[in-house]
Order: sequence, then structure tokens, then C-alpha cells
Amino acid sequence: MELKDYIKLPYTRMVYEMNDESGHYFYGRILELDGCQSTGDTIEELYESLNEALEGYLEVKIENGLPIPEPHNVEEYSGKFNVRLPKSLHQRLSIEAEKEGVSLNTLVLYKLAL
Repeated sequence: MELKDYIKLPYTRMVYEMNDESGHYFYGRILELDGCQSTGDTIEELYESLNEALEGYLEVKIENGLPIPEPHNVEEYSGKFNVRLPKSLHQRLSIEAEKEGVSLNTLVLYKLAL
């Protein structure tokens, strides 16, 4: 495939709003492409700079004949997985879910999404 073909693929963009010692900005990365990341003062700037980072990342990989991971297909995932945890953590999470008036599953989903 050529650069233009890779750029059209639906890579997963992860976007985070940041507030740290550097100030307020947006950080983004391409999940499937290790090291392909960028920042911007606004969401628009972030997407523009992340697209530039993607293009540069792909150009280097193509020029050097290195493998390029393709995007993950969401259909490959069932949305379920089992987690074993200590009884004490199970107890603590169950109590917290009960206090919040939500299911344990909902509470864990919320915590994982943070």
C-alpha cells in the first residue's frame, strides 16, 4: 500500500484534555501506532497536528520498509472479558456500587473509562 492508502484507514485516535504544569492543552495519539502522538492548544489544532504526525510516521515506516500495523476492527471484540480480583477488592467495589445505586458492572465500566 502507498501513503495515501494508509492515511485513509480508520486508525483509532485517543484524545485527552490536559491540565498540568504546562497549562491547558489537548494530547492525542494513534492507538495502533506506537509513538505516533501530538498536542494542540485546541481540539482543531490537535487533530491537524496529529494528522501531520500520522503522515510523518507512515512516511518513515514506508521509506524504511518497516511493517505498519493496520487499524483494529471494533467487530473483533465481544465487549466482554473476565477479571479475577482479590475478594477484598470485590467487596469494596460492590459496596461502592451499592452506595452509588448502580450495578457493579456499571461502576467498573465507569472506573475503567477514566
